[in-house]
Amino acid sequence: MAKKEYAFYPGCSSQKGASASNYLTSVESMCKTLDVKLTEIPDWNCCGASIGYAEAGELPRHVMNARNFALSEKNLPGQEIVATCAACWLGARETRERLTHSDTLMADTREALKEAGLTINEMPGIRHMVEVLIEDLGFEEMAKHVVRPLEGVKIAGYVGCQTNRPFGVAGESFENPVYLDKMVEMVGAESIPEYEQKVTCCGGALAFSEPERAQAQIKDIVESAYDHGAEMIVTPCPLCQANVEIYQGQINKRYGTKFDIPVMYYSQLMVVAYGGSAKDAALNGQVIKARRLEEIAAKPVKR
Repeated sequence: MAKKEYAFYPGCSSQKGASASNYLTSVESMCKTLDVKLTEIPDWNCCGASIGYAEAGELPRHVMNARNFALSEKNLPGQEIVATCAACWLGARETRERLTHSDTLMADTREALKEAGLTINEMPGIRHMVEVLIEDLGFEEMAKHVVRPLEGVKIAGYVGCQTNRPFGVAGESFENPVYLDKMVEMVGAESIPEYEQKVTCCGGALAFSEPERAQAQIKDIVESAYDHGAEMIVTPCPLCQANVEIYQGQINKRYGTKFDIPVMYYSQLMVVAYGGSAKDAALNGQVIKARRLEEIAAKPVKR
C-alpha cells in the first residue's frame, strides 16, 4: 500500500499529449520515488478556467468543477483531489468555497448534475501537488531521496500568482513566498530568495489578447532572473511555464534581448536529483533545452 493516496485531476494542459505532458511525466516519476499513489478521476472534464475568460457566467464553470467532485466521490470516496495545474487548483478551490457558502448555487449545481446522474454529498479537499509535498510529506522526507544533488546550479523560484493568491500555501507570505526556494535548496541547488519577480503574473490569457502587455511582464520576470545570475527558472504552474519559456524568442525580437533560459517544473528538478534520467524527468519537453540539467541527469548517482 502506498504511503499516501489521492484522487488525481491532471487537467487539460497536463494530460498525456498536451502542452504540459512533460509535467505529468515528471510528477509520475517523482511520486513513484516518494511512494505517493495518484489515481486519475475517471471521465474527468475541463475545470472551466477558459469559460471565465469568455464570460460564460458563474454556474457553468462551477458545475464543471462540481462534476469532477462528484466523479471523485463516486469512484474514489474519501480521497482528497490533487491537481498539478495552478489554474485547475484555483478554480476547484473557488468552486468548493462558493458551493459551501451558497445554498442557492449548490441547489442549482445539484440540479445540473442530476441530468448526468451525478450528485455531491460531501465537499472534497482540494490540494495542489506542492501542498501535498510540503504539508503531507515535508522537506525532510523529500530530501531523504536526493542521490544526485544539483550542486552549483542557481535557480530562480517563480511562484506566479495563482498558487499564491487568494488561497496560497499554508504559512506562506503572499508577497514573498519561500516554498520554491526551499525546494530548490532541498535538491541541492542554490536558490535566489531575493528574486523580486517571484509573484508577478505571467500575463495568463493576455498572451493572446494583449501580447505586448503580457510580454512586457514576462520580460521583467526573465530579466530579473538573469540579473540574479539564475541558470534556470522553476515554477509550479503550467501556464507560467509555457508563457515565460515560449515567448522568450518573441521578446528577444521585440526588445533586442538575448534571453535563453529554461523554465522548469519543481518535479523535474526532483526527478533528476532523485537519480532519474532525462527521460524520467521529461526534459525533452522543453522549448529551451535545460542543458545543465541534462548534463547532471547523465552523471552517475551518488550512493
